[in-house]
Amino acid sequence: MTDALKRLSDEGVAIWLDDLSRKRITSGNLAELIDQQHVVGVTTNPSIFQKAISSGDGYEQQLTDLATRKVTVDEAIRMITTSDVRDAADILHPVFEATEGQDGRVSIEVDPRLAHHTAATVAEAKQLAWLVDRPNTLIKIPATKAGLPAITEVIARGISVNVTLIFSLERYREVMDAYLAGLEKAKAAGLDLSRIHSVASFFVSRVDTEIDKRLDAVGTDEAKALKGKAALANARLAYQAYEEVFSSDRWAALDKAHANKQRPLWASTGVKDPAYKDTLYVVDLVAPGTVNTMPEATLEATADHGRVTGDTITGSYEQSRAELDAVARLGISYDDVVQLLEDEGVEKFEAAWIDLLNSTEAELKRLAPSEG
Repeated sequence: MTDALKRLSDEGVAIWLDDLSRKRITSGNLAELIDQQHVVGVTTNPSIFQKAISSGDGYEQQLTDLATRKVTVDEAIRMITTSDVRDAADILHPVFEATEGQDGRVSIEVDPRLAHHTAATVAEAKQLAWLVDRPNTLIKIPATKAGLPAITEVIARGISVNVTLIFSLERYREVMDAYLAGLEKAKAAGLDLSRIHSVASFFVSRVDTEIDKRLDAVGTDEAKALKGKAALANARLAYQAYEEVFSSDRWAALDKAHANKQRPLWASTGVKDPAYKDTLYVVDLVAPGTVNTMPEATLEATADHGRVTGDTITGSYEQSRAELDAVARLGISYDDVVQLLEDEGVEKFEAAWIDLLNSTEAELKRLAPSEG
């Protein structure tokens, strides 16, 4: 079952699981995926936690204790989510050690309601790093305009970061710039750069979902022929940008100080359109030095029938640019699409967080001891 995943790993793609729950931790499932399916990291987001906690599995005792202590719902959520991330980080610690900090990572997101507030994002990132208190944690910060200076500041303090919700090539370059600026500040402050890590989560499937919808509206044969191509083209051009930035003179100076490259991470890799192969955003995005975080269904599909044929990114840049240009010629605005997706991404995570607040508050009330 694991041959395709092993080949993927051998090609230099770090396989991370885009899911976490207490049941996955306590049942031994996470340890099993690490041992048998080449999983070397875990990502979470507000939607994942909302689903896990509302399912109830394994959370009742902690929720009862929190209800008895009469904590606020915000504090309860932070206690629950950081507990899961801490336990997952401990399970992944041997991978962290074996890869010298590159993998064995668990990500946890700042409150998505802070996405447009720089100072609050920095404060929350510091608090989360302190709460989880594990060296193999990545704090997730969204790549909004307000998020960019927050990334620089958090990296400058020596906290490792997973930059999330990146859709556009221009924003991705700004993210890499923010990371390098943070490393430069950390270096000036005398920090050990070798201990600071980062990934840049470039979202894939949602690009096809939005652009395909617009191609369908155009309705011509030329438009139909471009369906399912934009997301891969976008991600491949992101890898080209990564190669350029991390071979620059600016990077060379940081490299000498033992800094780590900010790896591109392919996120949103579950295929939304059943017309496409279910491993599309895995096997067609293979290149060294990347991370692919997969929902479990995509991980299983890749293990079962994924065909890994080597590097499917390098050398595709001219074709990728031509495909995005062809989409633009049909009157579909790239800038409009990526801004919409960023806005929607923040809104979806906010909505999931509010759902999580509401369902947790209901549980705290249900489990609260009766007075008297």
